[in-house]
Amino acid sequence: MSGPRGLDLDAYRSWYDAQRPGEIAGDLSAEIIAGGKSNLTYTVTDGTSSWIVRRPPLGHVQATAHDMGREFTAMSALAGTDVPVPQTFAHCEDPEVVGAPFYVMERVAGTPYRTAAQLTELGPERTATVARAMVDVLAALHAVVPAEVGLGEFGRPDGFLERQVRRWGRQLEGSRTRDLPDADELLRILTETVPTTNDAAIVHGDYRLDNLLVEPDRTGEEVRAVIDWEMATLGDPLTDVALLLVYDDLASISGGGAVADASAAPGYPSPAEQLEQYAAASGRDLGAMDFHLGLAHLKLAVILEGIHYRFLHGQTVGAGFDSVGEAVEPLLAAGLAATHGKAH
Repeated sequence: MSGPRGLDLDAYRSWYDAQRPGEIAGDLSAEIIAGGKSNLTYTVTDGTSSWIVRRPPLGHVQATAHDMGREFTAMSALAGTDVPVPQTFAHCEDPEVVGAPFYVMERVAGTPYRTAAQLTELGPERTATVARAMVDVLAALHAVVPAEVGLGEFGRPDGFLERQVRRWGRQLEGSRTRDLPDADELLRILTETVPTTNDAAIVHGDYRLDNLLVEPDRTGEEVRAVIDWEMATLGDPLTDVALLLVYDDLASISGGGAVADASAAPGYPSPAEQLEQYAAASGRDLGAMDFHLGLAHLKLAVILEGIHYRFLHGQTVGAGFDSVGEAVEPLLAAGLAATHGKAH
């Protein structure tokens, strides 16, 4: 078998040559891109051209998670809109080719800013510009009319929030490694307080700064591409807004560790400033965010518990997984506080 763990390059080349004959010009090599803690992302090159290949993680893949077809469909549909996405090339549903479904897309030049140290090098003014661009792109996504880009059947907006609570409860039970009483209490509160909403949009499901490829010197076009669309669907856009705020607060909630801390950089806007900007750009009345923030904390805690499960079972690839599980309990406690109007 050739190639890095999880990607047999011989099998991949045979398949890709059949999809797009003549595109690969020489011998292939590949390396895994560090940073992601969920799906596996590889850079593949023939020495002249480069591609990005995405596949699910090794082992312990729960139903509805790590959906390669969903990512491929979302990015393909959004091409040509105000939402920058990589060009998509091919999607393989057959798990026998490399061991799991996967897809191939354009390699976009840009940096997924993750740490305060990275942003500090840009300076406060450029950091603020990049963060504002992040919020504007989110508002642009939520302004896309699903039916106009072929995504009218991409999800079921009715009952979306209720299904989200159930889904993340099920996901937790499938990857729980320990007793988490705050998770049980948070699930109970969220189940009993699901708000009624008629606002529906295309939601990314995992929107944060390091899921954007950024070129900070491109004035007005800082965000080159939005990536990692595995949880995209049709639903309540405020779930994206709340999750973005929780990601920004994750380093302080968890006490650091292997999490992003970009929001600590000088010039990075406060949560209140981001909410104000999003409300102005989207025209939405955000109202109380208690439920959405509680749900966002739960969702992120469950995602990290799943990563922690795979780490404990030797199913992760790369470094930086050993401390991920430390953030789970602080996230759940912060989620409980948020449901009582005491956001961290």
